[in-house]
Parts: sequence; C-alpha cells; structure tokens
Amino acid sequence: MIRPTERFTTRAGDYARHRPGYPAGALDLLAGRCGLAAGACVADLGSGTGILTGLLLERGAEVFAVEPNDAMRAAAEAQLGGRAGFHSMAGSAEATGLPGASIDLAVAGQAFHWFEVAPARAELLRILRRGSWAALLWNERPPRLTPFLAEYDALLTEHAPDYTRIVASRADPRTMGEYLGAAMEVATFPNQQVLDFAGLEGRLMSSSYAPQKGAPEYRPLMARLRELFDRHAVEGRVVMPYETLVYFGRPAPR
Repeated sequence: MIRPTERFTTRAGDYARHRPGYPAGALDLLAGRCGLAAGACVADLGSGTGILTGLLLERGAEVFAVEPNDAMRAAAEAQLGGRAGFHSMAGSAEATGLPGASIDLAVAGQAFHWFEVAPARAELLRILRRGSWAALLWNERPPRLTPFLAEYDALLTEHAPDYTRIVASRADPRTMGEYLGAAMEVATFPNQQVLDFAGLEGRLMSSSYAPQKGAPEYRPLMARLRELFDRHAVEGRVVMPYETLVYFGRPAPR
C-alpha cells in the first residue's frame, strides 16, 4: 500500500494543470462567515500544488501552505513562490509546524480524507486562535449525473480498483463533524471544467486511484476514455460538472 503522503508524488504535474479550482461563491462564504480577509493568517492543510492557496492569496490573506509531499509542495512553490503572503511548509495536518494560536482560519481543499482525524483535530485546536473557523472544501460529483459523467463514473469503477474505496471515504459528514465540531454547517456551489481530451486525460491521471502507465488496467482505461470522449464531445470539449461543498465550523475543545 502506498502511504497517503506519497500517493501524489508522480501526479503533481497533472494535479497542478488539470484539477478544478473553487468557485468565487465558496471564497465569498469564507470571507463572509469564516474570517477570510486581507491580512488574515490562513493555514491551508494538505495544500498540494496550491490550487486553493492561490485563491486565498488573491483575497489578500497570508497563507501558510502545509504539505507533506515534496513533489506537490515543489509544484506550489514553482507557481506561487513569488507571491506576497505565501509561505510553504513541509508538514501535515497532524503536525503542521505552526506556532500555537497563530491562525485565523484553517482550510483543507480535497484533502481531509487523508487526515488522521484525532491527531489532526488536536493540532487544529492548537494552531487556531480562540473563536476562529475551519473549513473543508470538496469538488464532488453532483447528485444528478449527466450522461457523460455517469459513463465516466462506470469506467472508473471498472478499471480503477481504488476508485470506489477512496471516493466513499471523502466528504463523510460524521468524521468531518468530529473534526469541525457539532455545530458544523455546509454550503454548496455549482462548479465545472470544460475539457479537451488532453485535459480529460490529465484530470483522470491527477487522481490517486487512476492506474499509471505500466499497470495492467492503464491501456484499456485509456482506450475506453477516448471512446467516451468521442461520444460526448461537442466542438472538441466535454463538460465535467461538480458540486463544490464547503463544510465549516468553529472547532472548540470538548
């Protein structure tokens, strides 16, 4: 089994280029309810290649991007290293390396399912200033699948052995409630990507569950992906819809 912190080592390039961002409404929620503001100290936990970090920087925050994977962290540094307020940290949600009571808002984009909940919560309570917020953001499949997305989902179920297990563990309200507290709230926003075939292939290969070159399932998966794209593309593009979920709360000691 690949350790969670190492799963994306060979996928950092595809992740940086082809993963979706987060809609403006989600950032507006963080600003309106959770303390995101110019000059706020924000911890982006499991920050990956910096997709969410970049959006937080655009809001004027000072962002501490905490990422355990060297390749992912290097990709973020290459893209964001010259930006004011950007701090790259080799750490994890369980051991951030941040000073105690130093953070106004802690976030995690598409990363919480890799956390060990109990030690991550203890670390969250240590680094947050009293009364501060935390939020978990997800780009997930919408409740009603388009014909393209239904076929894409079936393709992954057949050819990506880890797909069902990993997707089932994401955005679990029970464990997120343990992390954020009983008063956790959730908001939803529409999101999408418009992808040519290279973009669709890169989006798939950015996922930890996708078989890589040399794996037995790789070639049949790619052949089926091409067939799927050709059936559904309009003017050389397909639409990948998402529902962006934001779970947020004020963690407090029990």
